[in-house]
Amino acid sequence: MNSSQGRLADKIVVFTGAGGGIGLSAVRRFVAEGARVVAVDISDRVVEATADLGDAVISVVSDVATWEGNREAVSAAVQQWGRLDCFVGNAGITDGARPLEDIAGEDLAGAFRELFDVNVLALLLGSRAALPELVESRGSIVLTGSFASSNAGGGGALYTASKHAVLGLVRQLAYELAPDVRVNGIAPGVAPTRLKGVSALGQTASDSVLDGTAAILPLQRVPNVADFDGAFTLLASDEAAIMTGSMLTIDSGLSIRGLSRPGGRVQTP
Repeated sequence: MNSSQGRLADKIVVFTGAGGGIGLSAVRRFVAEGARVVAVDISDRVVEATADLGDAVISVVSDVATWEGNREAVSAAVQQWGRLDCFVGNAGITDGARPLEDIAGEDLAGAFRELFDVNVLALLLGSRAALPELVESRGSIVLTGSFASSNAGGGGALYTASKHAVLGLVRQLAYELAPDVRVNGIAPGVAPTRLKGVSALGQTASDSVLDGTAAILPLQRVPNVADFDGAFTLLASDEAAIMTGSMLTIDSGLSIRGLSRPGGRVQTP
């Protein structure tokens, strides 16, 4: 694809959680579509992971749960390319589907703060840091929610509450920032990624997909990380010029699975 003619031609983007998984895949798609991207991650793996993308990407290693980390990312875009057209808040961690009853009371406040700092506060900080530039460019914000933004059972109490909050942010910020800045979200279901756990609960990174997952999905397959690229690209592009306040569900049919079987034509034992 000629990047000068792509769907994101000349778009300047800050993309957090870009060190791996669906974030890194989407950054690669953005570049292929003509965008220039500040790829942000708390891990320095983002530097090596995007090295082959050349001068279309600036890698920033920073903590997006801090104001300083988000200002650094926005400043990098403006200093290098003169403006910002889109902020994608994609960083997130998981609680490993830990039930509330299984979290010791004395650990709960610390675990809450750690998870909400990344899954919610970081999105607020990033949106605020990017806001003056996005108003100037009449740009957009894209936030990564989850199946758990609208449903129970997609994580534990902490994760589900945080992702419900992301849906609230999409709607409220879309309301507050119209007509100058569009705000939309993406709600992945099953995604083949490794998410960092809550260190306050002794958790490390874990695989998001369990054995047998494909069989419970109406579409009967676990998606690839690249399967989410198109939705990110759409929302960051001018093709979504009349979309705001929307959360796109990309969950392999999980939210319409039903009680008895994963799909009307799926053969079950």
